[in-house]
Amino acid sequence: MTTCEIIAIHEMYLERKNTMTTFDTLLERNRDFAAHQFPKDVPLMPRAMIIGCVDQRVDPAHVLGLGLGEAIVIRNIGGRITPATLQTMGMLKRIAQVGGGAPAGEFHLIVLQHTHCGITRLDQDPDMLASYFGIGQEGLLAKAITDPRAAVAVDVATLKATPALPGNWLVSGLVYDVATGLVEVVVPPAPLASPESHE
Repeated sequence: MTTCEIIAIHEMYLERKNTMTTFDTLLERNRDFAAHQFPKDVPLMPRAMIIGCVDQRVDPAHVLGLGLGEAIVIRNIGGRITPATLQTMGMLKRIAQVGGGAPAGEFHLIVLQHTHCGITRLDQDPDMLASYFGIGQEGLLAKAITDPRAAVAVDVATLKATPALPGNWLVSGLVYDVATGLVEVVVPPAPLASPESHE
């Protein structure tokens, strides 16, 4: 092999190394996961469902230390309860029914929102927000777009007012502070429905 050929091969190697993409990295991580961390017996239905924001700073797996299979995670803009969120929850309920039902014992439904959320930047786009929530613009103020603590309370109240959800599920509302990494309990866990409504 000539010096020119060695240099050419080395340059090709460096070019490939420098152009390794995010996609390649993700595939490499997956191979590592499959080889070293893959659990074979993950239950279909865990004991918790978390509705959270798509913001990459607020991944519930990291924020709450979740392991694979510990929670169903539904993520959307703002971690809000929208018609699409409720539709997804209804489909998951049906999957659980077909698959043998939800696990026995406590089931936690957790609304997880956060400080400095990007949804607050949309408060000047009422048409988009009204469409997102499936309401008229006159109802946007009640959604507390700019206040995550008030928004969590609003969304927990929306879940409590949804009769299709099992009344014995425990619902709570959390706000994650992106500046400190801590979660604040805004709405402590309580049954979705009062005991009288179960009768």
